Amino acid sequence: MTVDDQAKMPFLAHLAELRGCLARAGIGIFVCSLVSFAWASELFAFLTSPLRAYFVDADLIGTGPAEAFLVKLKAALVAGLIVSSPYSFFELWRFVAPGLYQNERKIALPFVFASTVCFLTGISFCFYVLFPFAFQFFEGEFVSIGIKPQIRIGEYLTFVVKLLLVFGLVFELPILSFFLARLRLLHHRWLLKNGRFAVIAIFVIAAILTPPDVITQVLLALPLLVLYGICIGIAYVVNPESRKTPAKPPTVEPPAGTVPKR
Repeated sequence: MTVDDQAKMPFLAHLAELRGCLARAGIGIFVCSLVSFAWASELFAFLTSPLRAYFVDADLIGTGPAEAFLVKLKAALVAGLIVSSPYSFFELWRFVAPGLYQNERKIALPFVFASTVCFLTGISFCFYVLFPFAFQFFEGEFVSIGIKPQIRIGEYLTFVVKLLLVFGLVFELPILSFFLARLRLLHHRWLLKNGRFAVIAIFVIAAILTPPDVITQVLLALPLLVLYGICIGIAYVVNPESRKTPAKPPTVEPPAGTVPKR
Protein backbone atom coordinates (compact mmCIF):
# COMPACT_ATOMS: atom_id res chain seq x y z
CA MET A 1 0.00 0.00 0.00
CA THR A 2 1.43 3.35 -1.03
CA VAL A 3 1.22 6.58 0.90
CA ASP A 4 -1.42 7.87 -1.54
CA ASP A 5 -3.49 4.72 -1.06
CA GLN A 6 -3.19 5.16 2.70
CA ALA A 7 -4.39 8.74 2.42
CA LYS A 8 -7.41 7.66 0.33
CA MET A 9 -8.51 4.99 2.81
CA PRO A 10 -11.80 5.86 4.49
CA PHE A 11 -11.82 6.51 8.22
CA LEU A 12 -13.69 3.27 8.98
CA ALA A 13 -11.03 1.30 7.10
CA HIS A 14 -8.35 2.86 9.31
CA LEU A 15 -10.37 1.88 12.38
CA ALA A 16 -10.75 -1.68 11.09
CA GLU A 17 -7.02 -1.93 10.48
CA LEU A 18 -6.27 -0.57 13.96
CA ARG A 19 -8.74 -3.00 15.48
CA GLY A 20 -6.99 -5.88 13.74
CA CYS A 21 -3.57 -4.79 15.01
CA LEU A 22 -4.91 -4.41 18.56
CA ALA A 23 -6.59 -7.81 18.37
CA ARG A 24 -3.38 -9.53 17.26
CA ALA A 25 -1.40 -7.73 19.96
CA GLY A 26 -4.04 -8.80 22.51
CA ILE A 27 -3.71 -12.42 21.39
CA GLY A 28 0.05 -12.18 21.86
CA ILE A 29 -0.42 -10.80 25.38
CA PHE A 30 -2.95 -13.53 26.19
CA VAL A 31 -0.67 -16.35 25.00
CA CYS A 32 2.34 -14.99 26.90
CA SER A 33 0.23 -14.46 30.03
CA LEU A 34 -1.13 -18.00 29.77
CA VAL A 35 2.39 -19.43 29.58
CA SER A 36 3.58 -17.14 32.39
CA PHE A 37 0.84 -18.43 34.70
CA ALA A 38 2.90 -21.59 35.19
CA TRP A 39 5.41 -19.41 37.10
CA ALA A 40 2.80 -17.23 38.82
CA SER A 41 4.10 -17.99 42.32
CA GLU A 42 7.67 -17.06 41.36
CA LEU A 43 6.42 -13.91 39.61
CA PHE A 44 4.43 -12.95 42.69
CA ALA A 45 7.52 -13.36 44.88
CA PHE A 46 9.54 -11.21 42.49
CA LEU A 47 6.93 -8.43 42.32
CA THR A 48 6.66 -8.29 46.11
CA SER A 49 10.44 -8.35 46.71
CA PRO A 50 10.76 -4.51 46.86
CA LEU A 51 7.98 -4.40 49.45
CA ARG A 52 9.41 -7.21 51.58
CA ALA A 53 12.84 -5.55 51.57
CA TYR A 54 11.51 -2.65 53.67
CA PHE A 55 8.21 -3.82 55.14
CA VAL A 56 9.91 -6.73 56.93
CA ASP A 57 7.31 -7.11 59.68
CA ALA A 58 4.30 -6.27 57.53
CA ASP A 59 1.47 -8.74 57.03
CA LEU A 60 0.40 -9.30 53.44
CA ILE A 61 -3.29 -10.09 53.62
CA GLY A 62 -6.08 -11.11 51.28
CA THR A 63 -9.66 -10.04 51.94
CA GLY A 64 -11.55 -12.32 49.57
CA PRO A 65 -11.72 -16.06 48.85
CA ALA A 66 -10.57 -15.63 45.25
CA GLU A 67 -7.93 -12.94 45.86
CA ALA A 68 -4.96 -15.33 45.79
CA PHE A 69 -6.03 -16.64 42.39
CA LEU A 70 -6.65 -13.12 41.07
CA VAL A 71 -3.24 -12.01 42.32
CA LYS A 72 -1.59 -14.87 40.41
CA LEU A 73 -3.54 -13.88 37.29
CA LYS A 74 -2.41 -10.28 37.67
CA ALA A 75 1.22 -11.34 38.07
CA ALA A 76 0.98 -13.50 34.95
CA LEU A 77 -0.64 -10.64 33.04
CA VAL A 78 2.22 -8.29 33.93
CA ALA A 79 4.73 -10.86 32.68
CA GLY A 80 2.67 -11.38 29.51
CA LEU A 81 2.61 -7.64 28.79
CA ILE A 82 6.38 -7.38 29.19
CA VAL A 83 7.32 -10.55 27.31
CA SER A 84 5.00 -9.80 24.39
CA SER A 85 6.01 -6.13 24.14
CA PRO A 86 8.26 -6.67 21.05
CA TYR A 87 5.33 -8.25 19.19
CA SER A 88 2.98 -5.47 20.35
CA PHE A 89 5.38 -2.85 19.01
CA PHE A 90 5.63 -4.80 15.77
CA GLU A 91 1.84 -4.67 15.40
CA LEU A 92 1.96 -0.93 16.06
CA TRP A 93 4.56 -0.65 13.32
CA ARG A 94 2.33 -2.60 10.92
CA PHE A 95 -0.40 -0.02 11.48
CA VAL A 96 1.92 2.96 11.01
CA ALA A 97 4.11 1.62 8.18
CA PRO A 98 1.61 2.00 5.28
CA GLY A 99 1.62 5.75 5.85
CA LEU A 100 5.39 5.95 5.43
CA TYR A 101 7.52 6.12 2.33
CA GLN A 102 9.22 3.02 1.01
CA ASN A 103 12.67 3.95 2.35
CA GLU A 104 11.21 4.69 5.79
CA ARG A 105 9.63 1.25 6.08
CA LYS A 106 13.08 -0.33 6.30
CA ILE A 107 13.48 0.78 9.93
CA ALA A 108 10.94 -1.76 11.21
CA LEU A 109 13.46 -3.80 13.18
CA PRO A 110 15.23 -0.74 14.64
CA PHE A 111 11.82 0.64 15.65
CA VAL A 112 10.78 -2.60 17.39
CA PHE A 113 14.18 -2.91 19.08
CA ALA A 114 14.33 0.73 20.24
CA SER A 115 10.71 0.70 21.46
CA THR A 116 11.29 -2.50 23.42
CA VAL A 117 14.51 -1.17 24.96
CA CYS A 118 12.82 2.10 26.01
CA PHE A 119 9.84 0.22 27.45
CA LEU A 120 12.02 -2.18 29.44
CA THR A 121 14.26 0.67 30.58
CA GLY A 122 11.26 2.53 31.99
CA ILE A 123 10.01 -0.58 33.79
CA SER A 124 13.48 -1.34 35.18
CA PHE A 125 13.91 2.24 36.38
CA CYS A 126 10.58 2.05 38.19
CA PHE A 127 11.28 -1.34 39.77
CA TYR A 128 14.92 -0.92 40.76
CA VAL A 129 15.14 2.83 41.43
CA LEU A 130 11.69 4.20 42.27
CA PHE A 131 10.28 1.36 44.38
CA PRO A 132 13.18 1.19 46.89
CA PHE A 133 12.93 4.94 47.54
CA ALA A 134 9.13 4.88 47.70
CA PHE A 135 8.80 1.86 50.01
CA GLN A 136 11.52 3.10 52.31
CA PHE A 137 9.62 6.37 52.63
CA PHE A 138 6.25 4.64 53.15
CA GLU A 139 7.69 2.29 55.78
CA GLY A 140 9.17 5.23 57.66
CA GLU A 141 5.74 6.86 57.78
CA PHE A 142 4.26 3.76 59.47
CA VAL A 143 7.11 3.75 61.98
CA SER A 144 6.60 7.45 62.73
CA ILE A 145 3.05 6.81 63.94
CA GLY A 146 3.76 3.45 65.58
CA ILE A 147 1.44 1.29 63.47
CA LYS A 148 2.21 -2.18 62.17
CA PRO A 149 1.23 -2.25 58.49
CA GLN A 150 -1.17 -4.83 57.08
CA ILE A 151 -1.11 -4.56 53.32
CA ARG A 152 -3.78 -5.96 51.06
CA ILE A 153 -1.92 -7.76 48.33
CA GLY A 154 -4.46 -6.97 45.61
CA GLU A 155 -4.11 -3.23 46.19
CA TYR A 156 -0.34 -3.53 46.26
CA LEU A 157 -0.19 -5.28 42.88
CA THR A 158 -2.56 -2.72 41.37
CA PHE A 159 -0.23 0.02 42.59
CA VAL A 160 2.84 -1.79 41.19
CA VAL A 161 1.32 -2.59 37.80
CA LYS A 162 0.08 0.97 37.32
CA LEU A 163 3.48 2.50 37.98
CA LEU A 164 5.36 -0.07 35.89
CA LEU A 165 3.16 0.60 32.86
CA VAL A 166 3.28 4.38 33.37
CA PHE A 167 7.08 4.41 33.42
CA GLY A 168 7.29 1.99 30.50
CA LEU A 169 5.07 4.18 28.34
CA VAL A 170 6.67 7.45 29.46
CA PHE A 171 10.06 6.18 28.34
CA GLU A 172 8.63 5.83 24.82
CA LEU A 173 8.73 9.63 24.40
CA PRO A 174 12.02 9.56 22.42
CA ILE A 175 10.43 7.19 19.89
CA LEU A 176 7.39 9.46 19.55
CA SER A 177 9.59 12.54 19.13
CA PHE A 178 11.59 10.73 16.43
CA PHE A 179 8.49 10.16 14.29
CA LEU A 180 7.09 13.64 14.89
CA ALA A 181 10.44 15.14 13.89
CA ARG A 182 10.62 12.83 10.87
CA LEU A 183 7.22 14.13 9.78
CA ARG A 184 8.48 17.73 10.24
CA LEU A 185 5.90 18.26 13.00
CA LEU A 186 8.42 18.77 15.79
CA HIS A 187 11.25 21.32 15.94
CA HIS A 188 13.89 21.60 18.63
CA ARG A 189 13.42 25.40 18.68
CA TRP A 190 9.77 24.92 19.62
CA LEU A 191 10.74 22.53 22.43
CA LEU A 192 13.32 24.99 23.77
CA LYS A 193 10.91 27.91 23.53
CA ASN A 194 8.25 26.08 25.53
CA GLY A 195 10.67 24.51 28.01
CA ARG A 196 9.36 26.43 31.02
CA PHE A 197 5.81 25.31 30.31
CA ALA A 198 7.03 21.74 29.79
CA VAL A 199 8.65 21.72 33.24
CA ILE A 200 5.38 22.78 34.86
CA ALA A 201 3.42 20.22 32.82
CA ILE A 202 5.89 17.46 33.75
CA PHE A 203 5.44 18.05 37.48
CA VAL A 204 1.65 18.23 37.08
CA ILE A 205 1.63 14.96 35.13
CA ALA A 206 3.91 13.35 37.73
CA ALA A 207 1.50 14.43 40.48
CA ILE A 208 -1.46 12.91 38.59
CA LEU A 209 0.19 9.60 37.63
CA THR A 210 1.86 8.83 40.95
CA PRO A 211 0.57 8.31 44.49
CA PRO A 212 0.16 11.44 46.63
CA ASP A 213 3.70 11.67 47.97
CA VAL A 214 6.58 13.91 46.99
CA ILE A 215 9.17 11.14 46.60
CA THR A 216 7.48 9.26 43.76
CA GLN A 217 6.41 12.49 42.07
CA VAL A 218 9.97 13.79 41.95
CA LEU A 219 11.34 10.41 40.86
CA LEU A 220 8.93 10.43 37.91
CA ALA A 221 9.49 14.09 37.08
CA LEU A 222 13.30 13.79 36.94
CA PRO A 223 13.42 11.14 34.18
CA LEU A 224 10.70 13.06 32.33
CA LEU A 225 12.93 16.13 32.33
CA VAL A 226 15.84 14.04 31.03
CA LEU A 227 13.62 12.54 28.35
CA TYR A 228 12.48 16.03 27.35
CA GLY A 229 16.12 16.98 26.82
CA ILE A 230 16.65 13.82 24.76
CA CYS A 231 13.62 14.72 22.64
CA ILE A 232 15.17 18.13 21.95
CA GLY A 233 18.35 16.43 20.72
CA ILE A 234 16.39 13.96 18.58
CA ALA A 235 14.38 16.75 16.97
CA TYR A 236 17.59 18.65 16.25
CA VAL A 237 19.24 15.66 14.56
CA VAL A 238 16.27 14.12 12.73
CA ASN A 239 14.54 17.24 11.44
CA PRO A 240 16.99 19.15 9.22
CA GLU A 241 14.60 22.10 8.91
CA SER A 242 14.86 22.71 12.66
CA ARG A 243 18.57 23.48 12.25
CA LYS A 244 17.98 26.24 9.72
CA THR A 245 18.27 29.76 11.07
CA PRO A 246 14.97 31.59 10.66
CA ALA A 247 15.21 34.20 7.93
CA LYS A 248 15.18 37.77 9.18
CA PRO A 249 12.59 40.08 7.66
CA PRO A 250 14.13 42.37 5.05
CA THR A 251 14.85 45.91 6.17
CA VAL A 252 13.26 48.61 4.06
CA GLU A 253 15.57 51.54 3.36
CA PRO A 254 13.89 54.98 3.31
CA PRO A 255 13.92 56.77 -0.05
CA ALA A 256 16.83 59.09 -0.71
CA GLY A 257 16.31 62.66 0.50
CA THR A 258 13.77 61.77 3.22
CA VAL A 259 14.33 62.37 6.89
CA PRO A 260 13.70 59.31 9.04
CA LYS A 261 11.09 59.70 11.77
CA ARG A 262 12.32 59.88 15.35
